[in-house]
Amino acid sequence: MSVIELRRRPGSPPGEMAASDVPHAQAPPDLVLIAALSVLMAIGLVMVLSASYTRGLAQFRDPYYFFKRQVVYAAMSWALALAMLRFDVQRLRPVAVPLMVFSYVLLAVVLVVGQEIGGSRRWISLPFVNLQPSELAKLAAINFTAWWAADRTGTMSSFVRGPLVPLLAVGVAFGLIMLEPDFGTGLVLLAVVVAVLFAGGMRYQQLVVLGLLALPAMLALIWIEPYRMARLLAFLDPWADPAGKGWSVIQSLLAVGSGGLFGLGLGQSRQKFAYLPEHHTDFIFAILSEELGWIGAATVVALFAVVAWRGYRIALGLQDRYEQLLAVGAVSLVVVQGLLNIGVVTGSLPVTGIPLPFISYGGSSLMASMTAMGVLLRLSRRSVL
Repeated sequence: MSVIELRRRPGSPPGEMAASDVPHAQAPPDLVLIAALSVLMAIGLVMVLSASYTRGLAQFRDPYYFFKRQVVYAAMSWALALAMLRFDVQRLRPVAVPLMVFSYVLLAVVLVVGQEIGGSRRWISLPFVNLQPSELAKLAAINFTAWWAADRTGTMSSFVRGPLVPLLAVGVAFGLIMLEPDFGTGLVLLAVVVAVLFAGGMRYQQLVVLGLLALPAMLALIWIEPYRMARLLAFLDPWADPAGKGWSVIQSLLAVGSGGLFGLGLGQSRQKFAYLPEHHTDFIFAILSEELGWIGAATVVALFAVVAWRGYRIALGLQDRYEQLLAVGAVSLVVVQGLLNIGVVTGSLPVTGIPLPFISYGGSSLMASMTAMGVLLRLSRRSVL
């Protein structure tokens, strides 16, 4: 039996509801979720402006360079969310396989024509945004896994007939992402898919075995790449190489710690002045903690908790199995990335290069997250809770 219990009429097929059985089809979307997302994105815009103006001035002679682009990304992201709010998500169900294959194609294309930044090929340069195919792969994998699990209600407890196929499909995407390379995004992809499978009926014993098998494989992937091994060692003891691999972790902790309860004040961060790398992207939460203090950081964490609460609540209130699992995947995408980013910034996890959803600078990640939230808002209109 799945973690999420379906509510349906006796005698109706598993995972399906008649149109008359779906309540609140025209109900308004979840206003609490909309409010939380709006506040998070507003905080994100303010923090991108505060954290990036030094780099914008130094690199482009325009302190508002990154902020102006982020405003455009935010507008595009809300447009995508509103489009998904009006879109019948059931239409995604029959194209689950084509979307997954299309994500493979883009992941292969980026390896050939992608823009190389920091030794990785992760972006395809377009006129208005650098497209990151791995973000599309996350969305495609969520849809594929939800479709597969929803159509196999009675067989998900069997590993071969249930979780194996989506795990293999996602494994292909994971392998292509590792060729970029992008270990952090690969981990997010796997974690979100496993969350959908577990909600869809994957047995916890299978989950434990899968974790035990995956652990040595992940350690091997870390071992064969010197920079990943260096990040792991820096996480274990950043002070062993404070001017090298431990630099980012140490500077991040200094930023978080120096913020105190109320922070140094908006715009008053010291670490963004050539101390903390990626201070407007992966480590923006450190700048936020430094400038807004524990109060600001706790507020952001609380807002993510609200997104998680509303998202999983929406999933529990849905009566269609595919929609339930789609909702689980959408909210898990944001929750997993948020946990990983904050874990890295606070020194609780090794550096992975994962942006903080809605807060970090960047177009592809923001648009992918808001597309997922648009799907979730659409589904909230059909939730009974």
